Amino acid sequence: MKRTTTHWALAGLAILMATSTMSCGGDAGLEISDAWGLPSPSVATTGAFFLTITNNGAEDDALIGATSPACGAAELHESSMDDQGAMTMQPVAGGRIAVPAGETAVLEQGGLHVMCINKLEEFTEGAQLDLTLQFEKAGDIPLTVEIRER
Repeated sequence: MKRTTTHWALAGLAILMATSTMSCGGDAGLEISDAWGLPSPSVATTGAFFLTITNNGAEDDALIGATSPACGAAELHESSMDDQGAMTMQPVAGGRIAVPAGETAVLEQGGLHVMCINKLEEFTEGAQLDLTLQFEKAGDIPLTVEIRER
């Protein structure tokens, strides 16, 4: 009798754990690849992270923020060319980068990126920095980003 009770208790616990893992959102089919950061001089107060987000899920999602212990703040930014041919940078309009179901969003030099403001760690070649991406539906996805030249 005791053995059967223990067996059912363990089976129930396994089901409960599986259910809570699925219901907390996880990565909802998002795949993060080619995450890297650009080296920047120690006197620079900013740095930048780049990556590719592929949404293999059935639901649209959006990158809505990021955090890193290497940064005083992290913001979603976009670089673009102004009317005079100079590069400008500003926060992403609406504060979100859409990642529709079945599509890919590329954060790259000269375009969308995660801007590290008030660097707290050096962005030196080979450094490994923690970065957490915040998604509208998938929640937080932590990763480690290598600082390197493209």
